[in-house]
Amino acid sequence: MEELILKHVLINALEHEGKANIQAVIGRVISEDDSLRAIIKKIIPEIKRIVQEVNSLSMENQRKRLHSIGEKMEKKEIKQEGLPELPNAKVGKVVLRLAPFPSGPLHIGNSRMVILNDEYAKRYKGKLLLVIDDTIGSEEKQILPEAYKMIEDGLKWLKVKFHKKFYKSDRLKIFYYAAEQLIKKGAAYVCECDVETLRENRVGGIVCVHRSENVEKTLKKWKLMLKGKYKEGEAILRLKSDMQHPNPAFRDRVLFRVAKRSHPRTKKKYKVWPMLEFSWAVDDYKFGITHIIRGKDLVIEDMMEDFIWDLMEWRKAEIIHHGFLRIGDVKLSKTGSRKAIVKGAYSGWDDPRTWSMQSLAKRGIQPEAVRNFVISMGLSMADVAIPEEILYSENRKLIDAKANRYFAVLDPLEISVADGKLKSAKMNLHPDFPKRGARKIAVNPKKIYVDREDFDKFFDKEVGLINLATIKLKKNSMITSTNVQYDVQKIHWVSEPNVKIKIVMPDGSVRKALAEAGVRKLKVGGLVQFFRVGFCKVDKVGKETVLYFTHK
Repeated sequence: MEELILKHVLINALEHEGKANIQAVIGRVISEDDSLRAIIKKIIPEIKRIVQEVNSLSMENQRKRLHSIGEKMEKKEIKQEGLPELPNAKVGKVVLRLAPFPSGPLHIGNSRMVILNDEYAKRYKGKLLLVIDDTIGSEEKQILPEAYKMIEDGLKWLKVKFHKKFYKSDRLKIFYYAAEQLIKKGAAYVCECDVETLRENRVGGIVCVHRSENVEKTLKKWKLMLKGKYKEGEAILRLKSDMQHPNPAFRDRVLFRVAKRSHPRTKKKYKVWPMLEFSWAVDDYKFGITHIIRGKDLVIEDMMEDFIWDLMEWRKAEIIHHGFLRIGDVKLSKTGSRKAIVKGAYSGWDDPRTWSMQSLAKRGIQPEAVRNFVISMGLSMADVAIPEEILYSENRKLIDAKANRYFAVLDPLEISVADGKLKSAKMNLHPDFPKRGARKIAVNPKKIYVDREDFDKFFDKEVGLINLATIKLKKNSMITSTNVQYDVQKIHWVSEPNVKIKIVMPDGSVRKALAEAGVRKLKVGGLVQFFRVGFCKVDKVGKETVLYFTHK
């Protein structure tokens, strides 16, 4: 395993002027040996160690080291930094699209698709269209009216600029016309079989009895569908494909179905709705889409688009796939999150457990961190399961300098300090930026609060109360030095006056804590770092002070 990691660290370093990237290495290691996915958290420290070691070498020594383990990398093989070129792409001519279904806001799993499209649109000085896929969804996956705005808010937060916006629900007549053209070509038919018969025929490769009906009869049935003469499930429009195709899912696939539920935008104006892949095939041609970048799970949809483009003799777009992005053990599901919100288990779409763009923003994750995180994985078919810490590492680089430092004790235990005239402590708002200013903390030596875990761990030992004094830690502690000695464990503390705060954790739990009084003056939206606790973003101040935990 160590040699596998070393190989990919060396190759990645040589590809990027001698500096390997941890995230990229993780993706490559898992791609070569998928069994390591289950223990990736355990081997990250080893990857970090090897990256640090390799990055300290000259590129010449990196090449020698790579050669010494039986690998070779010629200079001509060194790849360009960043994302690969798109096939047959011309500057100023590329047109891409985002096609989210509005069942909820964008979440971290969607960010790969969104950011890759945005990056390529910028690289080629092309256009990026937002095409809201608001066809009638299934009973299980329905349109959420507020998702329209949440999707756009998420794109805005990610700093993704689209050139034009379209709604599929505005384009039904265009899809109807395309369907009629297919029927006239003898390439589609109206099927009146029940679901069970349809399924059995498809699995068995049995041709539907309605498939042989002539164009005139099919058009008549199609018009009856559009007029609402069929109930839901009584009729569907199917594509005539190969009923002996090795993939049963591709055999006479459904193009349109009857759906009489009310739509958030068009209400009950339309009674027949296209399947997404048919609407994609039509719109990707009509909009002049040159490249489609999407998840590798949409292989059937690729086949459908390609088949329809051939039937209609339309120009084809290039289709490029990427693998799935998973964050640690998090299960990303808009349907699951929606159910949890309805039940009251989640506070809303900005609950940290949804991993939506709204929830990331509320926690203090920076959009640049998400972008850097996605780009570092490249455009690869490999599924990537990345521990949260990798995203947090990117975010930490961006917020460390922004966040002022304060004290907060999560599990406060009161102690008193004898034999001392402690009145206040003074320290910089940020240790690296003294010009930013200092904060003065009032001290009541009879009421000092330390974390219970520290008290138990260092009981009867000398510890340094940061920037205050060195004490022997007991219920009635004794000052052993009015300065904090260099060689003792330093712990954070809070005295009086203080403020009670609540910290919402990533798992949705709420931690109550005591914080220094200066926290009262923080502004909503501000970022802070509590010593030895972690970064937080301020959500509320006033009668109740609430912060959302960002990460360590």
